[in-house]
Amino acid sequence: VKSMVNDKAKLVKTAGPSMPVSVLGFDEAPSAGDKMIVLADEKLARKIAEERKLKVKVDEDTSVKHNLEDIFAQISEGKLKELNLIVKADVQGSVEALVQEVTKLSNEEVKVKVIHKGVGAINESDVVLASTSNAIIIGFNVRPDANSKAAAAKHGVDIRNYRIIYDVLNDITLALKGMLAPKFKETVLGRAEVRETFKISGVGVIAGCKVVEGKLQRNADLRLLRDNVVITENKVSSLKRLKDDVKEVLTGFECGVGIENYNDIKVGDVIECFLMEEVEQ
Repeated sequence: VKSMVNDKAKLVKTAGPSMPVSVLGFDEAPSAGDKMIVLADEKLARKIAEERKLKVKVDEDTSVKHNLEDIFAQISEGKLKELNLIVKADVQGSVEALVQEVTKLSNEEVKVKVIHKGVGAINESDVVLASTSNAIIIGFNVRPDANSKAAAAKHGVDIRNYRIIYDVLNDITLALKGMLAPKFKETVLGRAEVRETFKISGVGVIAGCKVVEGKLQRNADLRLLRDNVVITENKVSSLKRLKDDVKEVLTGFECGVGIENYNDIKVGDVIECFLMEEVEQ
């Protein structure tokens, strides 16, 4: 500690309980909530600090989150004996079919284990469970809500979304062999709520929407969500603002959206616009 300044901007030599002070002399800025222990011996203080840094590093190494991209490396290094999965799907039949098929992928080196299964959208409880058990979440025709996405990013949880069972099995099989294809990152452009629907002769059903987040973009990929369950994935075929064709519509504005070769749109549905980009590995 090089110096201490109290709340009146005066230098002080000591600070008692509940006394706020600014402390100068740290090599690295501490985080809010960190505890500071005062020792008379600088060598002892440095030794304890180094030991604690080492412990934090070991804890981080042993609690690394699993994702399909690094599974083969962890198997090769002997760090992975069980691949924990959480399976969520739109209907019970899909849940049971997935659980039955993925558990067949176990081999002599790794056991594929479903630690939780359920029907409905991926929620925060699923993410918390995945984080504490180093599990990967498999979503089949369902999506995580905004809070779940944020929690997954915070805790490093891998959420994989699928619409075809074969793709689930193929990805896991290739991951176990270290042959997983390039990963694509999904960037969500925006979301809109369907407020009305209009049937236009020769065109089909148009969704009257209000953009509630981000933007909608013509010719982008989209998915139609009903209670966070994926009804279809398709393309934006038309996008109108009032009577004009537009390239994009931003948050807060209303628009008309046509979905390519699809008409089963209902009031209350959510249209999610996204792009897929290959990620360098």
